[in-house]
Amino acid sequence: MGDRSMRERMLAGEPYIADDPDLARESRRAQSLTHLINTSDPTDHDGIRALLTELLGAFGEDSEIRPPFRCDYGYQTRIGARTFANWGLVSLDVAPVTIGDDVQIGPSVQLLTATHPLEPGPRRDKWEAAEPITIGDNVWLGGGVIVCPGVTIGADSVVGAGSVVVRDLPPKVVAVGSPARVVRDL
Repeated sequence: MGDRSMRERMLAGEPYIADDPDLARESRRAQSLTHLINTSDPTDHDGIRALLTELLGAFGEDSEIRPPFRCDYGYQTRIGARTFANWGLVSLDVAPVTIGDDVQIGPSVQLLTATHPLEPGPRRDKWEAAEPITIGDNVWLGGGVIVCPGVTIGADSVVGAGSVVVRDLPPKVVAVGSPARVVRDL
């Protein structure tokens, strides 16, 4: 493992142990900030925006996330301008989660970057890794969509409600199902 910290390993996309004390401290920070966000007066848009700006790696102008919102670390999630996320967004941002401009995210969407070993020994020893997720500009994710590790969704695409996206989607398509399949070009 060398002299690299678990945080350095995680940020480099290498296997790491999630209950490392430094990572646990960063996760507690995110949990504290998301608790404040999720229990704020829903009419306090400025206060919620300030908390999201503190939590996230980037939070674009005129963007909105409706609480409740959950994430692992926050600083690995970057959201562009004029993006809207409805209630219940989960961003497991062990690896970077990049959400473009003008994205529409339905309720209960999950962006899941974390991966775990298939072999029982390393999994039992708490090793994990992650792969980044990228959501292009002007994408619409319907309610309940799950985006799996390593996926990129191209600009101007639509993903139907309840779909599970396990592979990259090109720009300007409609994809539906589990696993999500392209059913139409736009």
